[in-house]
Amino acid sequence: MRFMTTPDNTPDASDTADSTVEHTGVAAQDWAQASADPQYRAAVVDLLGALAYGELAAFERLAEDAKLAPTLADKAELAKMASAEFHHYEKLRDRLTEIGAEPTEAMEPFVAALDGFHKQTAPSDWLEGLVKAYVGDSIASDFYREVAARLDSDSRGLVLAVLDDTGHASFAVEKVRAAIDADPRVGGRLALWARRLMGEALSQSQRVVADRDALSTMLVGGVADGFDLAEVGKMFSRITEAHTKRMAALGLAA
Repeated sequence: MRFMTTPDNTPDASDTADSTVEHTGVAAQDWAQASADPQYRAAVVDLLGALAYGELAAFERLAEDAKLAPTLADKAELAKMASAEFHHYEKLRDRLTEIGAEPTEAMEPFVAALDGFHKQTAPSDWLEGLVKAYVGDSIASDFYREVAARLDSDSRGLVLAVLDDTGHASFAVEKVRAAIDADPRVGGRLALWARRLMGEALSQSQRVVADRDALSTMLVGGVADGFDLAEVGKMFSRITEAHTKRMAALGLAA
């Protein structure tokens, strides 16, 4: 699952990571202050490891998607996006090294879940690949933006930087809408595909939270007894709402 922002006309699931928000608690601290808590440090290493593997997988997937591209111009566009994803991976890898974590070890716990998601949602054609990038990756972006709101200022800045849109969002919307205009029957098939992606992406995100104790505790604001289902449920409701708006941008029913 790759991590990217939504187009300018589509709101994120949460604006809590916005620079205008007044941060409190850990979010008001820098890394030097916040990392004194070993549980918090472990949570950030988990988060950066998950993001790093996501970006590396995105680089690989965009290269594969380019094989399905119908034109040379489309192939070149995807190659440019793949390059941007790899640069995001490098930033995360370098940060993990900087804070004393081994990048490969930090990524390893998330390989099975992310590879499983991609195996279960392998696109059968060019359009399904574009919808997967737009829908699945944007859900992941919303999830990590929610987490970013709870991070120290240094980690938050890095996470938001690597969630920066590589251009795939507007590219996908343009191509998918054009295909639906040319053949409206395409819309029904892609709507079903997008619903499947939504379910798989949410399940994968929930597993990531549930399986990593430090990350789940941080996500619910440091609650001592860990995973607060009510709080996380609200978060996923916001992500679902944003998904509905993205589907409308694609010209598809949610």
